[in-house]
Amino acid sequence: MKQNFKKWIKAAGIRAIKTVAQTAVATIGTSAVIGDVNWVMVVSASALAGLLSLLTSVAGLPEVDNSETDAGTDTDDE
Repeated sequence: MKQNFKKWIKAAGIRAIKTVAQTAVATIGTSAVIGDVNWVMVVSASALAGLLSLLTSVAGLPEVDNSETDAGTDTDDE
């Protein structure tokens, strides 16, 4: 169980970081020039996207779920 949680944390963290980066790029891209970027909005939207990504990951991550069931290693962690 503990090892599965570590895998979940790693996978969810990677997804959240990617989501934050994608949101930041998209938000920055809406400005005509770099001087017009509303940095408070970029950070706020990116942080919210990261949080939502983590909350969505609670429902399950294919990277963690499939590797555990395919390998059959779930019996040792109980």
